[in-house]
Amino acid sequence: MKHKILVVDDEAVALLSCQKQLEAEGYAVNVAGNGPEALKQVKENRFDLVVLDIKMPQMDGMDILGKLTSIRPGMPVVLYTAYDYYRDNFMSWAADAYIMKSPGDKELLAKIKELLRGRFRKEMAA
Repeated sequence: MKHKILVVDDEAVALLSCQKQLEAEGYAVNVAGNGPEALKQVKENRFDLVVLDIKMPQMDGMDILGKLTSIRPGMPVVLYTAYDYYRDNFMSWAADAYIMKSPGDKELLAKIKELLRGRFRKEMAA
């Protein structure tokens, strides 16, 4: 079974890069270029994890994070941003991980694998 991941980022190049990298790792990936589209997709689909940019127009990642946790409690969310200063925002603490964007994104891939392993174990125990 492929894990299904939603990637949310308003920068097309970053979105495509993350999508391609995750697909190369064997994940099924949906993408959203803004907050309203992300929330619509989460309401209509079951995702195993969301990778979420923070700084976006219309609705920033912190607002989206708050709504995601109420729509799908327990769904892992990774904040994936180029801005370190959001790390101290108490809203970011609701996310399962806070990762700085970097070339290669090995940290992102490792964190996704860790979170999905942990979620799968919890579901099997329930």
